[in-house]
Amino acid sequence: QVQLVESGGGLVQAGGSLRLSCAASGRTFSSYTTGWFRQAPGKEREFVAAINWSDGGPFYASSVKGRFTISRDYAKNMVFLQMNSLKPEDPAVYYCAASRRLGLLRQNEYNYWGQGTQVTVSS
Repeated sequence: QVQLVESGGGLVQAGGSLRLSCAASGRTFSSYTTGWFRQAPGKEREFVAAINWSDGGPFYASSVKGRFTISRDYAKNMVFLQMNSLKPEDPAVYYCAASRRLGLLRQNEYNYWGQGTQVTVSS
């Protein structure tokens, strides 16, 4: 019963920063794991970051670790992805996803998905 809507995508220069937001509905959202995934042209959708309220996360893909930060505002039912030092390799459609399971999850373990938001990096 969770619905997700991403926002905050856009065009940014290489080396710049961007913050993505994911607004979620659902009374039980605070107990869900939330992940960010991305899909670049010609590539499969890949894991970016994940966070939940009870396990050892957050987790990050090695390609973004140290540059991206995932966070949540539980009171507002929102999840954020702060992206710093953006590279030409980062452009993609970024998706917010949620799961009732905990931990570092496979893509097919996420139950709910947003529509995605486009991130473009100029050079």
